[in-house]
Amino acid sequence: MSTFELISLPFAPEALEPVISRETIALHHGKHLLTYVNNLNAALPGTAFEHLPLEEIVRKADGGIFNNAGQILNHNLYFEALRAPRSENRPEGKIAEAIAQQFGSFEAFQKEFVQKGATLFGSGWVWLSKDQDGKLVITQEPNAQNPVTKGFTPLLTFDVWEHAYYVDYQNRRADHLAALWQIVNWDVVEQRYCK
Repeated sequence: MSTFELISLPFAPEALEPVISRETIALHHGKHLLTYVNNLNAALPGTAFEHLPLEEIVRKADGGIFNNAGQILNHNLYFEALRAPRSENRPEGKIAEAIAQQFGSFEAFQKEFVQKGATLFGSGWVWLSKDQDGKLVITQEPNAQNPVTKGFTPLLTFDVWEHAYYVDYQNRRADHLAALWQIVNWDVVEQRYCK
């Protein structure tokens, strides 16, 4: 049987301040994500999904198993692509070229990405993904949804569930999304894009 574990963060709990506080990281990673991991591990025994890798579970499951697996995958992809703040934090290499080519400029891409994250009704995620033809797409994914269910390769996500920002930003979701650009680890995004 597969037993999933809480991922280790690739940064110290306080490393993302002032964009994301140590308190938010403790709640988001240490409580919310841990709960999804524990719930999935409890739900898997005896099901058709108990020996599958996480992405396969997300592609094939529904109900509670999907919700918990989806949230684990989403959070893993989110946390792995964050790093300490940088004032001039822009993509380079092939991902930068693709963004400029498809969106006109990095700034135009940022504007569309934040707008889609800010206007997603309820809880969920905004994603930059690569489709089957290698084209970049921005999608709004409600709740635990992930672009892998559409056959896309996820590259970057911002979490728009309230637990991701409420301690630091209260109801100012758009401010939170705008601040996140300082902590995106574009090296990770580039690696995902070039796979």
